[in-house]
Amino acid sequence: MDQGYSTTSYGAQGGANGGGFMPGSQGGDSATQKRQFDKATLRPVTIKQLLDASHPNPDAEVVQIDGSDVSQVTIVGQVRNISAQTTNITYRLDDGTGTIDVKVWVESEAHQNPNEAARPKPVELGYARAWGKLKVLNNKRHLGATVIRPNSDYNEISYHLLESTYVHLYNSRGPPETLQKTNDAGGGHQGVANVDLSGMSANSRAVYMAIRKTPQTNEGLHATDIAQRTGMELNEVLKAGDELLSLGSIYTTVDDTTWAVLDLA
Repeated sequence: MDQGYSTTSYGAQGGANGGGFMPGSQGGDSATQKRQFDKATLRPVTIKQLLDASHPNPDAEVVQIDGSDVSQVTIVGQVRNISAQTTNITYRLDDGTGTIDVKVWVESEAHQNPNEAARPKPVELGYARAWGKLKVLNNKRHLGATVIRPNSDYNEISYHLLESTYVHLYNSRGPPETLQKTNDAGGGHQGVANVDLSGMSANSRAVYMAIRKTPQTNEGLHATDIAQRTGMELNEVLKAGDELLSLGSIYTTVDDTTWAVLDLA
């Protein structure tokens, strides 16, 4: 599926007012126009998606994620290291799925905005959002950023992961209404068939299915709620949660014992 996305980003620059669109809302009368729009849109991604993206032409600014051409991306991560050079500053970002260097050209940024020096800058161990394009230098990938900003609201970290997950699932599996029709026709939980539960313990499978089947907000379900729904002891739920976290099947949201399903298969 070849879809664009650009309404990102929790008040970020380059969002809905930056020329992007929600999946399925793009205009244009031809496939050529559609492809051009797709390449120009801003897509929220995880660092792992950037590292795994297909980049058949290292000299090109377009990569493929979920079979779609992608040019502009945005990521959110913790700043692990900052290296200042004469012409650029390199920030190493870690979002829990991987690490990548984000390079910002000092002269370029200053020319674009004379007031840039007055803006707050990311600091080590703080969180930041970056916008830019995937680049390759000496066989190593980095993000060539046009803008990088520190995060002032930590909710943006969870928001970005959820948004990246939504866009991935939309492009790889189709619109939510299509999936709902498929699930209704097949008994309500066809999506679970795409997850390998065979390697999990019985308690972990029960916890996973409780989260998966229960209508919930973006915050997911708390361990005590899962214990009530499954009839398990709280310590059993917590142990199962640790196993699911280590397998990458769920992720923590508002605290360490509130979980939501992370299915990027």
